[in-house]
Amino acid sequence: MPTTRYARSGDVNIAYQVTGDGPTDLVYVPGWVSNIEVMWEDPGLARFLNRLASFSRLITFDKRGTGLSDAVPIDQLPTLEVRMDDLRAVMDAVGSSQATLLGHSEGGNMCMLFAATHPDRTTGLILAGSYAVRIRSDSYPWAPTREEREAHIEETERAWVDPDLLRHMAPSRADDPAFRSWIQRYFRLGASPRAAAALLRMNSMIDVTGVIGSIRVPTLLLYRTGDTDVRVEEGRYIASRIPGSRIVEVPGEDHFF
Repeated sequence: MPTTRYARSGDVNIAYQVTGDGPTDLVYVPGWVSNIEVMWEDPGLARFLNRLASFSRLITFDKRGTGLSDAVPIDQLPTLEVRMDDLRAVMDAVGSSQATLLGHSEGGNMCMLFAATHPDRTTGLILAGSYAVRIRSDSYPWAPTREEREAHIEETERAWVDPDLLRHMAPSRADDPAFRSWIQRYFRLGASPRAAAALLRMNSMIDVTGVIGSIRVPTLLLYRTGDTDVRVEEGRYIASRIPGSRIVEVPGEDHFF
């Protein structure tokens, strides 16, 4: 496992790791909740990270309020713009002037905003199961309704890390005892029940539709066609608005890597 270090972003300490020594910097931004040390305990995810590190200098971090980074007051959650600047702080800490960004799920929103705001520091963008908006509207009919979203948030806090609650994240591995044990530990050490719910509410306010059209870096989108958490139509929507982007759709239902 790589050594965990800390970058200062304002008055918050952001936990990060660096592995590999390839010619290209690649920043992996995980979704919703993470713990960069527990990541390595799942063989599948460890293989994925090691593969990335085989051709790049892989940089990953826990977003503020999650994992090994500083906690944030639940009633004072940061904006997406503030969290995006944590990515810049980590890049500065490791001496990365430019990087390709790989964002999974909610991590993709941060990457999209960064790419639009700092094109000079972004060599490429990869989005995996990411969304543009988290609440349904006439122009974005694939997201949950506000009522569905609130019910999900309340159930998440009530039954945090319950195996059945997490089943929709990775249906293909839901009956694997080792994976179930690991993902419960991963989320439990990524956030408390109240923090997890607060982060979901914060994510419900995300809307990057106004910035994605200004992204001008090479962009690849990866989506599973049966993902029920973030639907493939959401990827097609984003791809249609980023000039020159390419979307790859693969079979499967898992939202989690």
